[in-house]
Amino acid sequence: MRRPAVEILARLRAKEIAPSELTARFLDRIAACDALLHAFLAVDGDRALEAARAWDDRYARGHDLPPLAGLPVAVKDNICTVDFPTTCGSRILGRWTSPYDATVVTRLRRAGAVLVGKTNLDEFAMGSSTENSAFGPTRNPWDPSRVPGGSSGGSAAAVAAAMAPLALGSDTGGSIRQPAGFCGIVGLKPTYGRVSRYGLVAFASSLDQIGPLASTVADAALLLGVIAGRDPADSTSVDLPVPDYLRALTGDVRGLRLGLAREAFGEGLLPAVGDAVRRAAQVLQDEGAEVVEVSLPTISYALPTYYLLATSEASTNLARYDGVRYGLRAASRDLDGMYLQTRRDGFGPEVKRRIMLGTYALSAGYYEGFFLKAQRVRTLVCQDFARAFDTVDLVVMPTSPTPAFRLGEKVEDPLQMYLADVYTIPVNLAGLPAISVPCGFADGLPVGLQLIGRPFDEATVLRAAHCYEQATEWHRQRPPLDGTAGAPAQEGRP
Repeated sequence: MRRPAVEILARLRAKEIAPSELTARFLDRIAACDALLHAFLAVDGDRALEAARAWDDRYARGHDLPPLAGLPVAVKDNICTVDFPTTCGSRILGRWTSPYDATVVTRLRRAGAVLVGKTNLDEFAMGSSTENSAFGPTRNPWDPSRVPGGSSGGSAAAVAAAMAPLALGSDTGGSIRQPAGFCGIVGLKPTYGRVSRYGLVAFASSLDQIGPLASTVADAALLLGVIAGRDPADSTSVDLPVPDYLRALTGDVRGLRLGLAREAFGEGLLPAVGDAVRRAAQVLQDEGAEVVEVSLPTISYALPTYYLLATSEASTNLARYDGVRYGLRAASRDLDGMYLQTRRDGFGPEVKRRIMLGTYALSAGYYEGFFLKAQRVRTLVCQDFARAFDTVDLVVMPTSPTPAFRLGEKVEDPLQMYLADVYTIPVNLAGLPAISVPCGFADGLPVGLQLIGRPFDEATVLRAAHCYEQATEWHRQRPPLDGTAGAPAQEGRP
């Protein structure tokens, strides 16, 4: 079960294993590991096995098979599905079930994927550790006393612990790449508009993007090829051809020019992390790429800019949760009281903090000073990247300044928690594609290398990441998790 998805699919096609047997093995792995890791909020083994048996028959008959036929896939619980609850890790949605599938889920089903479950996340994807889930934190498979990263920590832990070969996450400020880096797997944030957001529960609409988490770059390319493309239901999705991303994995980076971002190697970066990323750049240079230094002078302003814009958008997006339309409704003698009590009971502390910050930034007298000024700085960050891409094909920087931190270590200091995303946030502000691939260890924990590309040039991002992966052994490292460890206390599933 620790094989990459591409190899598992090859075994399915060679009839070395049947889809139902494969699904049963992953369900057994979930049963063995998830009491410890709490990566899943919902698992439906019966439904998954029923779907897998349908693929048994198609394999036996030799019918034309779609790209993910019979392959188990996990989905982050802020992506709508008709056959699982979509809680967003929040009590305000509780057991709410969507009446429709997100477009990415429809495309997964069409491609033959077997949905095994919904994965844990920071409430409404707000967080960098998956500690903000209303249903308890997820733990890092490499060290269960540490966080898996967030907000897609459940999806990252599920792939890293071999509970699913592929998973979907969402990335608003690094929520795919940062947990991928912390868990030693591959996480890809596509260009804004490359993948439909229809059915993704909105946190910050101008920043959110769905993307794949996988154990190898080829697996990420495979999954991106399935979910990418124009969607009439999402006006922000872009009508561009979807390349064959697997064909882009040539194993060759000759002719590519890579830019090490000077400002990403300064204060706050753990030296061991910086050394691992510099060694990774040297590997790519040895493979034929040219490595130079580039400057992104405004990325130091990206973090406060992001938190002004993201919280502003969150404050409006989450206004719909008032006890009338969705989920939880608190008892009260009048309408205003019901609104207030529902939001008071339903939202956790981090979500309330961000709603208040965003409402303040948008309020009369502060809108121009905060929100509009942040939008102007966002333009400067975009221009920095555009200037860099005049001279290089990819920008290189760490995924996170440190490896995974301990559970509870930063809960009382939100600013320190926000700094965990300092290298991923600029990419969301600029809407660019970026990937995190394993590039070493610091303090015995995985370190991520981040490669950032031009808009809609995911093919070059994947090409360089695959070349690095083939030249090193970091992606073959697996957490020492045998699935038999005792289960710590958990708040459980919704």
